[in-house]
Amino acid sequence: MTDKNPIVVMKGITIEFPGVKALDGVDLTLYPGEVHALMGENGAGKSTLMKILFGDEDATEGDIIFEGNKIQPKSAADTIRLGIGMVHQHFMLVDSLRVYENVILGMEPKNGIMIDKEKAIRAVEETAKKYNLKIDPMAVVGELSVSQKQKVEILKVLLRGAKLLILDEPTAVLTPQETDELFEQLLLLKKNDHTIIFISHKLNEVKALCNRMTILRDGKTMGTYEISDLDEREISRLMVGRDVSLSLIHISEPTR
Repeated sequence: MTDKNPIVVMKGITIEFPGVKALDGVDLTLYPGEVHALMGENGAGKSTLMKILFGDEDATEGDIIFEGNKIQPKSAADTIRLGIGMVHQHFMLVDSLRVYENVILGMEPKNGIMIDKEKAIRAVEETAKKYNLKIDPMAVVGELSVSQKQKVEILKVLLRGAKLLILDEPTAVLTPQETDELFEQLLLLKKNDHTIIFISHKLNEVKALCNRMTILRDGKTMGTYEISDLDEREISRLMVGRDVSLSLIHISEPTR
């Protein structure tokens, strides 16, 4: 799909828990500047694969190559330093703190022994403006809407230098209008050569946003495909292993 070198290659990723093989030889290749859908039913292994990439789980077998170098992330801190960020379904924010305090938490700019508040606010404002993430750095997080909290999470990973963003079911709690706004922001990130892993089961959103998709079923890779090469029925068959009535699957056209 591109003459660029992959930013990530996950090869033969296997992980076993007591009595179950959660992933069995899974492959995933990602390129700079693509929005890549990771699809599969609940329990297919999507979240487990991303936890391994993000350093929250250790693979039993397999290799991870990031920007041409083999990595063995042991924690989220490892992957954040490399340039990998994850926006979880359940936000990792402190409601009592302001937006800028949440965004800089753990990497506070200092003026002597004190936090440089003005520098922190300026950094948040500049990053928000660059990626069209309209958010007030002085707002108290507990008073924000769900979509605004999601923007704060995205700001956190961008300010830490993320080149690869993992978004786990990011539209599950958004309205159609908020989903459209998120898509505009993700396309801007793509334009700036960020790579995005978009975990979803909503076929209409995947077809509207993503370049390619990798489909998992029962912990195994069913293949990686150009979005335009498969219709909804073929995608559904790969996800569940049988023909599925499309009336049972939400495939309405996006609002925008």
